[in-house]
Amino acid sequence: MPVAETAVWSAMLGGVLTLLAVAIGDALASRSMASVRNALFLLIAGGSCVLMSGLPEVFFPDLPERLVMVLKAGLGPLAGAMGLYYLGNWLGGVREDSQVHQFTVIGGTVLLMAALALAALATQVERADFRALLALAAAVNMVPVLLALLAVRRAIQLGDPLARWMSLGIVCLAASTAGLYARGLNVAGPGLGTWLATAACVVSYFLIASVLGLLRNRHNRELARLSRLDQGTEPATGLPTGAALLTEVEHAFWRTARRGGVCTVVCLHVGNLYELSDTPAQGSEHQILSTLAARVRRAAGFRCVVGLYHPRCFVVVMSSDKLTEATLEVITRLRSTVPLPLSVMDAQQVCQPFTPEVGVGVVTLEPDSATPMEVINQAERRALGAVGEQHRVSEHDIVTTPAALN
Repeated sequence: MPVAETAVWSAMLGGVLTLLAVAIGDALASRSMASVRNALFLLIAGGSCVLMSGLPEVFFPDLPERLVMVLKAGLGPLAGAMGLYYLGNWLGGVREDSQVHQFTVIGGTVLLMAALALAALATQVERADFRALLALAAAVNMVPVLLALLAVRRAIQLGDPLARWMSLGIVCLAASTAGLYARGLNVAGPGLGTWLATAACVVSYFLIASVLGLLRNRHNRELARLSRLDQGTEPATGLPTGAALLTEVEHAFWRTARRGGVCTVVCLHVGNLYELSDTPAQGSEHQILSTLAARVRRAAGFRCVVGLYHPRCFVVVMSSDKLTEATLEVITRLRSTVPLPLSVMDAQQVCQPFTPEVGVGVVTLEPDSATPMEVINQAERRALGAVGEQHRVSEHDIVTTPAALN
């Protein structure tokens, strides 16, 4: 093999090994079966590509010839069967569309049987007849490419947002499969430019498949996380909301009343939460809520109840023996840090500036026999009338109950 060609296939090997290292790192970090499957596919399919390039015989001339023949005949169709099976899982399997399931699972099963048959024939075929067997393997290995194109085309029709990018990867796979088998069969005509394009298509295919696999796995893990959220938890912030919040507030009132202390209920009302709904950053309220929730929790600390009464209203409940300077400092921090400007990412991945308009309402009470919803409603009414106020809090800014909650 010429030195230039060896350099081309060595560069391809380096790219595949780099992507394999990333896949193994993701598998170790996430510990999910999808990530393990991605790493295993890169190992087998990448090994098949390197084997067909002829690079192992250059670096290891003493490799057993029969072993190389068996691997060249069977490893490619085996990688195609794995690729079809994993593609079916990536596209959602039978729960998304039975036609895609048939293309991938049934086709993968047939290919697996063909791979085993080709490997068995390679153990018996004469060296002079191996070229014909390898040509048969090349024809078989183009079948999963065609089935993958059909499955991806069907997924595009059904509206899968990532399927269009996967179709680009399948095109690269078709080009790389044709080029590698042309190299393995020593077809006359192709030169260094062809091998360079083939190596680029191999790395491009594995790069596209790996990135799309990581994106889909991350999305599935996020969906799994959301499905495990307790009922009554707001997904964007992880804070209790609705009945769950009222239950926590009621429990805080009960604990404080038992020791004869006072509770301070703070409501932070975000008046312009949906300000960007008519801009390219529409749907950005989840980003805003996540950032504001982190600011509220950081300013309030972890010894108090923090929740989301409704999307515009954060609630903080602090317990103490009496209204102290420390409590006033917490309220001042909430007033000064939560309304700070922030940036959100729109659909074009461009940062859009956003300045929260936050009103703060505070009610301090002896919580014996107090009703959480009534107290929160009173604090929210005060917050609605205090949007934009940033001054330091004093005892004169706080309503003390029992008072008329109306």
